[in-house]
Amino acid sequence: MTAELLRRIPKTDLHVHLDGSVRIPTLIELARASRVELPSETEEGLCELVFKDSYENLAEYLRGFAYTTAVLRTPEHLERVAFELAEDNIAEGVRYIEVRFAPQLHYHSGLHMREVLAAVNRGLERAARRHNESAAVRSGEDLAFHYGIIVCALRAFTRHYGPYFAALLDLLGAAPRKEVFGIASLEVVRTAVAIRDRDGLPIVGFDLAGEEAGYPAQDHREAYQYAHRHFLKKTVHAGEAYGPESIFQAITDCHANRIGHGTFLFAVDMVRGPGIADPARYVEQLAEYMASQRITIEVCLTSNLQTTPSIRSVAEHPVRQMIERGLSVTICTDNRLVSHTTVTRELERLVEGVPLDGRQFRNVIVAGFKGAFMPLRYVDKRRYVHRVIERLNECIGRAEPETTGRTP
Repeated sequence: MTAELLRRIPKTDLHVHLDGSVRIPTLIELARASRVELPSETEEGLCELVFKDSYENLAEYLRGFAYTTAVLRTPEHLERVAFELAEDNIAEGVRYIEVRFAPQLHYHSGLHMREVLAAVNRGLERAARRHNESAAVRSGEDLAFHYGIIVCALRAFTRHYGPYFAALLDLLGAAPRKEVFGIASLEVVRTAVAIRDRDGLPIVGFDLAGEEAGYPAQDHREAYQYAHRHFLKKTVHAGEAYGPESIFQAITDCHANRIGHGTFLFAVDMVRGPGIADPARYVEQLAEYMASQRITIEVCLTSNLQTTPSIRSVAEHPVRQMIERGLSVTICTDNRLVSHTTVTRELERLVEGVPLDGRQFRNVIVAGFKGAFMPLRYVDKRRYVHRVIERLNECIGRAEPETTGRTP
């Protein structure tokens, strides 16, 4: 499993944040154009001061988003960053991505959510068209590139997040904060569904991001019910910094089709509910339910290692247990810039840290395509997945080696 082989195989990235995946040279250029002051105007300086290889905590990890969101305030900038993100993925063999972001973070009086979403779509569409019109795709030698957009709501926010949030808090200032957060999520998903249906944009999913502890997913139940009733697929950041009960809430209260991160799925010691008499059995049943229902887990290895001090290596990450138990697992980047990673690098980390046989490795790759909220008819998606499997077999051969990677 060389890096070159991992680059050649068809891949997905179902969990990649637009504002966490800006090229550094582009960030510097856009900051100058936007008159946004950066801690450094060189790539080396930004990597030393902001976008590091390792972080002290989650707060430090998130610091860079203040700069990336600040420069993504015009349609031109949004379109460019989306285009470059798609181009970077295409170049390393990724053939399907779902780009997620909170359009309300880019909203201001001169730029509304519809324009934000349309600009991002233009960038992604331009990159897809360039690839799909190539001779290799037309001849069948290469796979077409597809993409979807996931709109994010936030578990909690303050007025400092931007004009949209400040206006909402001014309007609903007398309401309890948890109600304000829920109303914000509902308005975001209503807007996303309306734009999807009116403009035909490939808005394929709804997500909930932000701090888990103290801000439960159930506070956003109405927004997820709205998404559910309007056939919008659902994913939730859950189990990233909180225990199995957060994942349970995402599935039961939010109808989650996928789980973002799910890092603490097996953390029996984090089960707190007074009504749970047997935490070990609760975790076992939750994992089995997710496996049987094929609720895909979007695993982001580098990001987890950077923000979760208790996990010191991939060998200690629960991804091994997830795969061994037959859960649907796909490997994602989370933030290509903030985590200094690519899909290829994430797969390298996986095969270096976890002993996988050929069948398990194929399952991880194919799970990304099968679990995708792909904006195609189901029969067309099945046909595309079959082509992916054929291409995967061509790349790595049909023989299944005993293991890939090192045995810890």
